[in-house]
Amino acid sequence: MSAPAGRVGSPVAALLRISRDRPAPVVGKCCDMCAVPVGDEHRHVVDLESRALMCCCRACHLLFAGEGARQRYRSVPDRYLRFEELPPDARAWDALQIPVGLAFLFRNSAQDRTVAFYPGPAGATESELPLDAWAALVEAAPGLATARPDVEALLVRRTGGGGREDVTSCHLVPIDACYELVGRLRTLWRGFDGGREAHAALDAFFERADARSRPVSARRAASRSPGTGGPP
Repeated sequence: MSAPAGRVGSPVAALLRISRDRPAPVVGKCCDMCAVPVGDEHRHVVDLESRALMCCCRACHLLFAGEGARQRYRSVPDRYLRFEELPPDARAWDALQIPVGLAFLFRNSAQDRTVAFYPGPAGATESELPLDAWAALVEAAPGLATARPDVEALLVRRTGGGGREDVTSCHLVPIDACYELVGRLRTLWRGFDGGREAHAALDAFFERADARSRPVSARRAASRSPGTGGPP
């Protein structure tokens, strides 16, 4: 004879017990590595194989923060620098063949090369970066080579009329800040050049970056080798 519904040992009772013991669903964001809840303000790690950004708690972020470790994941630091004394020759920047006035560049360790991305209505678009032109620019401004591979980027912005009077600014920022900026611009982009709202968001981002950045010389060679995290 089958056990009455709800009787101890019956299938229904087992299901009821499981439903009572099941933990309440987590509301909000969770660490992609250990599933603990994290707030809106949280850190990230980069999956070097898929190039994906992963939300993480403080413990998981510290786990992959070691420099030079051969591992799949790498923690994104929160360092901000503003490079001064950039090469003033507009031709040096034109040689990078970046079609817009804004791009971020970083060292891709899997491809063993520096890559460049620029924002637009479709998100981040990769630009083929002439390696000779980039090598010449770093030779003129060795401090640019201090960015840590995969997790820090050089955010370059040029303003002006497209000639020698252009003003070029360059910041070293966490790679997640670049993707956040690209996502923000994508939602606001209107027309060919982005429109007023996108430009206002861009100005606001650089104001915050300037406020957080420590000024350093781009022409002075880094005091430690690239990727070690030493100050330029």
